[in-house]
Amino acid sequence: MSLNKGTLQAAIKDAFKKMKSTNGDEEQTLDTLSGKLAEAIDTYVKTATIVYVTGLVAPPNGGVVSGTFNGNLQ
Repeated sequence: MSLNKGTLQAAIKDAFKKMKSTNGDEEQTLDTLSGKLAEAIDTYVKTATIVYVTGLVAPPNGGVVSGTFNGNLQ
């Protein structure tokens, strides 16, 4: 699955909206907001797909793979 910036943005917006409907306890509000933001970022990062391009070499008869991984996140 690819990274979806729109989904992350919606989750962050939702976290801020929920902050507006708290009971006035600043510490509780900050805990709620930071928890929601952490959850949104964690979910976003875990949806990344690693795309291998080139760079690694495996010996023909097995053994240790060597080289430098060249790729990107989507």
